[in-house]
Amino acid sequence: MAEFTGVTISKAANILFDGNITSRSIKLEDGSSKTLGIMLPGEYQLNTVHKEVMDIQRGELEYKLQAQEWVRIQGPASFEVPANSKFKLRVHSLVDYCCSFIKNN
Repeated sequence: MAEFTGVTISKAANILFDGNITSRSIKLEDGSSKTLGIMLPGEYQLNTVHKEVMDIQRGELEYKLQAQEWVRIQGPASFEVPANSKFKLRVHSLVDYCCSFIKNN
């Protein structure tokens, strides 16, 4: 999906790692949530509450899920992160991403 319609956008940015990762939260008409953001080069560890689908629009990074090897991808590409877990990122170039949060009913 190249664009979203009928969304509510959070005015305040989510700012992590001294501004190296920033995003805006959006809520779709169906109640689902996403963030749209940018990651600058660096190494990061993030935590999840819900399952996440990371859609990399452009840029290059490596990700490491718990107990797995590093995987290198270049956008456009995507990967899934399990709920209630940690994952690591090595961002090699500016990354434009969309993160979808998959909530269990």
